[in-house]
Amino acid sequence: MVDRDRKPGIVACGDRQSAYERFAIAMTSDEIPVLLVDAESSVTASDSWTHLRDHDGWTRPEGASDDQCHLMVELMEAWFLADHETLQDYYGPNFRANALPNTPNVEQIAKSDVLDALNRASRETQKGRYKKGAHSFEILGRIDPRKVRRAARHACAFLDALWLKCG
Repeated sequence: MVDRDRKPGIVACGDRQSAYERFAIAMTSDEIPVLLVDAESSVTASDSWTHLRDHDGWTRPEGASDDQCHLMVELMEAWFLADHETLQDYYGPNFRANALPNTPNVEQIAKSDVLDALNRASRETQKGRYKKGAHSFEILGRIDPRKVRRAARHACAFLDALWLKCG
């Protein structure tokens, strides 16, 4: 039984392989881990574990369920594009929001297009061009999850799973 007052802890593990390895280790503990990684490509598989097996050669750890593995399609930064206002606020007055794609489904934007758009939009700002490590987690903590839910079905599934486990 999951304690409904329990708050999820976030462990940024660095690269994808490290995240997978930490998840596999956590599966042998009393924790209830949830793996969240960039898909790195479009997802055509029926579920996240199948995508990771086909894309990365990863096997589902023993006891891991479907709702313990989630993908950011194609990468986390796609979720940022659901909330142009927060990006504008984060980068300031020289941010060019008009350089960002305006699409109802941000998960359909190719990885290279997402990163290119963020770089073009942020290049003249005081913070400088978008940098994954320097900017990503701060932006992720600021974006409106309601906007992301509407624009990214994989994000919606992830948030629903967290709610069921901890909410």
